[in-house]
Amino acid sequence: MRIVGINIPKEKRIVISLSYIYGIGNSVARKILAQAKISEDIRTKDLTSDQEDRLRMIIEKECMTEGDLRREVGSNIKRLKDVKCYRGVRHMKHLPARGQRTKTNSRTAHGNTRKTMGSGRKASGIKT
Repeated sequence: MRIVGINIPKEKRIVISLSYIYGIGNSVARKILAQAKISEDIRTKDLTSDQEDRLRMIIEKECMTEGDLRREVGSNIKRLKDVKCYRGVRHMKHLPARGQRTKTNSRTAHGNTRKTMGSGRKASGIKT
């Protein structure tokens, strides 16, 4: 089954399968299924074509997903960078923007590496 350009896993429950779409999490998937009057316990492969069409219609009409959502998030971050607010500056420097610590976490991915000194001895080239 394909929704909004994403292949949905067939063997999983539909409430879990919908969360493979960017922008749909667990709670939103439950709301969509309740609106479409589909059980959460049904497997994706067991859906009828009518149920699939109802899901597609609801997701396309009411949820911002995939490309549109990624574009909006990107434009929000770009706006923060252009204004040069604190969060925008943190995004520019590739550092955490929501108050996380940087002393121990977020090191190698963000270039904040501290190399500790080893024992100070060089390995000898000759085996004894």
